Amino acid sequence: MNQWGIIWAARESFFNGLLSTLELFIIAAVVGLLIGVLLCYVMEYQNRFINRLIIAFVSLMRAVPFLILAYLLYYGLPQLGISMEAWTAGLLSLVIYHGAYFFEILRSQRRIFSAGYIEAAVSQGFSRYKIFRRIVLPNIFSSALPLMGNQLIICLKDTAFLCIITVQEITAAANSVQSTYFIPFNAFIVAIALYWGISILLELLIKRLSHYGAKRGMTHA
Repeated sequence: MNQWGIIWAARESFFNGLLSTLELFIIAAVVGLLIGVLLCYVMEYQNRFINRLIIAFVSLMRAVPFLILAYLLYYGLPQLGISMEAWTAGLLSLVIYHGAYFFEILRSQRRIFSAGYIEAAVSQGFSRYKIFRRIVLPNIFSSALPLMGNQLIICLKDTAFLCIITVQEITAAANSVQSTYFIPFNAFIVAIALYWGISILLELLIKRLSHYGAKRGMTHA
């Protein structure tokens, strides 16, 4: 059997790795984005103590390499009596890490959001929640889409690190095939193709959302 024949015979391993990667990525992206939105909303209340805690959390996540965080949750927490499966630890590390970055992206857009929109909404009697939900969030989210797209791709690529803590995703599948059959080039070419395919789909999705936002006038540029 030639090398590509071996890859085809191992297709189930790659398929299962792809499903695991997609599951991790989609859950982490959705929950991480929700965390980013929630933190951004909390910042609207201008509570100095809480805001400092949020900024400290974000600063910590920006300073800590993602792999170190995954190691800490999977290998470090058991020393404190907190154990979790590799998949759960990997997902939690993705959510915490990228939630901080999603918040930072939204916060950067919030800081340049025109105060005139807020003043107009306040004059109309809008509550703080309604202002954020109907005016602030749609506009800052739309303007942040290119940055969000980049962060989503980074989140996708970070799933590859989780093979170090035994999560069976795409990279783990490729590594298993190459170590069993000694065909690293073919195995990792397939892994690259899978990551690339997902990234292209993400780019297309972001473009669609950007066009939709532009048509709806969701921009404060």
